[in-house]
Amino acid sequence: MDRLVFLLATGVARGAVFALFALSLVIVWRAARVVNFAQGAMAVVAVFVAFGVTAATGSYWLGLGSALLTGAVLGVVVERGVMNHVPAGNPLPGMIVAIGLVMVLQSGLGMLFGPQHRPMAAPFDERPFQVGGVPVLSPYDVFVLVVAVVVMGVLALLFTRTSLGLQLRASAFAPEVSRLLGVRVPRMLTIGWVLSSAVAALAALLLVPTELGLNAHSADMLFVHAFTVAVVGGLDSPVGALLGGLVVGVLMTLVTGYLGATVAPVAVLVLLATVLLVRPAGIFAAIEARQA
Repeated sequence: MDRLVFLLATGVARGAVFALFALSLVIVWRAARVVNFAQGAMAVVAVFVAFGVTAATGSYWLGLGSALLTGAVLGVVVERGVMNHVPAGNPLPGMIVAIGLVMVLQSGLGMLFGPQHRPMAAPFDERPFQVGGVPVLSPYDVFVLVVAVVVMGVLALLFTRTSLGLQLRASAFAPEVSRLLGVRVPRMLTIGWVLSSAVAALAALLLVPTELGLNAHSADMLFVHAFTVAVVGGLDSPVGALLGGLVVGVLMTLVTGYLGATVAPVAVLVLLATVLLVRPAGIFAAIEARQA
C-alpha cells in the first residue's frame, strides 16, 4: 500500500509536466492548425539558455525567467521566419518543416555542447516527504505541481475571461470572419506561438532536473508522451491535455513501479492505440467543441 501511494503521488507530479507540455501543443494546434514536432527541440534550446544563465549567476530563478523569454522569442522567430512561409490549408507541409527544424536545432546543440548529459540541480530538495512513514511528494514535486496548476489556471482565465483570449480563439476557429470584425489574425497567430513555446520551455525546464541531465535530446521522450496526452485528450481540448497528462503520468509510474521501465512505453502505446480506435478525435474533443 505504501508503494502504491508513493507511485500515485509521483505519477501525478510527472503527469502535471506532461499536461503542461501537451497544453503547449494544444495551443499551437488551436492557433495555427499545426502539430509542432519541433516543440521539444525548441524547448531544449530554452533550457540550455537557462542552464547557462543559472551557471553564470547562481540563480535558478533568473534561469527560469531566461527560459521563458527564450521560448517566447523562439516562438516568434519560428512562426515569422519559418511557418509563416508554409502553405496554409494543409497541415502536412507544416509538420514536415517542423521535423526539419528538429534536425537543425538538435544538430546545432550537439555541435555546440556535445552529446554528454549535464546535471541540472533542482531549486528544492528531491527527497520525498514522509507522511506516517509513507514517502509521498518531494518539495520539488510540490513546486512542479504548483507551477503547473498556476500556469494552467492563468491560461484558462486568459482564453475564457479576456478580450485577447476571445480574439485568439476566434482567429483559430474562424480567421476570415475575425478579419472582417477587425481582429489582427497574424498577430494572434504569433501570440499563440509565443504562448505555446514559452509553456513548452517551462515544462522541459521542470522535467530536466528529475532526468539524467541536459543534452540535445532531453525533451524527446517528453514530446512523445505529451503528444500522446494531446491525442488522447483531443488536440482541441485544454481540459483533455490536463486530464490526459495525469492519466498518462500515473499509468507510466504504476507500470514502471510494478512491471519495469521497459514495459511503460508499451502501456502508453496501448493506451494511444485504444483511444485512436475507439475515439479518434480524442476523449474530450466533442465536449470542448460544444463549449467553444
